[in-house]
This record gives sequence, C-alpha cells and structure tokens, in this order.
Amino acid sequence: MTRPGAPATLDDLGRLGPDELMEMYRGARTPRLEDLDGKLAGRMLAVPRIQKPQVTKFLDRFSRSKLFPWQGKTFLHETEGHGHGVNRLLGERVAWFHFHTSVGPSHAGDFDSVHLDYSHDGNPPLVRQVKDEVREVAAGLWLGLAYLRMHDGDHLACFFGIARQEGAG
Repeated sequence: MTRPGAPATLDDLGRLGPDELMEMYRGARTPRLEDLDGKLAGRMLAVPRIQKPQVTKFLDRFSRSKLFPWQGKTFLHETEGHGHGVNRLLGERVAWFHFHTSVGPSHAGDFDSVHLDYSHDGNPPLVRQVKDEVREVAAGLWLGLAYLRMHDGDHLACFFGIARQEGAG
C-alpha cells in the first residue's frame, strides 16, 4: 500500500528533482527479481548534471512524448539470483540493449538493489558501459539509477522510472 503523498505513478516521480529522487531511492525497498517480471512502461525522469530550468522542462516534455525512443523494459527472472531483460524502443517496434539482472550492493548507499548489466558482446560498446540499478518505491513502481562507466569511475547519468502497466501482470 502506498503512503498518502508518496509517488504512485511515473507522473508523480516525474515531478521530483534529482535530490528528492535520490532521497526516495535510498529509502526504497529492494525488490526480488521476480517482482519485475513482465513488460514495464518506462520514463526518463532527471539528468542530475543538467538542471537548467529550460533544459529540464524540455527533457520532461520530450520524455513523456510519443517521440521519445525509450518505451520501457521487459524483465524475466530465471532464478532467485539471475535474470535477463531488454529495453523496448521506437514505439515498441525494437527490442534492443539486452541486460542481465542480479541483486547486489547499490552504488547509492549501504543497501542492495537490482542490477541491470549491459556489458555483454551483443550490445554496442557505449551501451556496455551502462549499469542500471532499481528499487521499489511503491507497489508496481520502481525508481532507477543509470550509471555510465568512465575512465575515472562510474557516474550517475540519469534517473528513470519503470511501472507495471494497467492490466499487465
């Protein structure tokens, strides 16, 4: 059950800034891999390094539009500790950027998260440098952090949300 005033939708998460999103992430629950199974709708929420009002307004509108290429993620757990998935893009016409899932220590604090590892050979070189992690903020709603591995370490690139779609199970 969601607490009053707590986010329950991607729109609710989209109204929050990077500091609020990080605080929420740190207080969220680590889901089991099977909790994520299925086709989840997605939205980019915030880019911490780009916080100029005109840029954040544009990114918010663009990420909610039908023109935004990323539609969400599809997950399938294989065991309690391992699964896989794929990103859905371009109006759901393309399944690209496969990932493996596991549960492990978060980059964001002293707790676990579900990790999405894109480092296998089937992905383009830049995508192989991405590591996502997600935690559950409400029933059917997960908050994610996307990290980009660079020469000097992993850097938080953006926050994203994924949500169970109405009628999906």
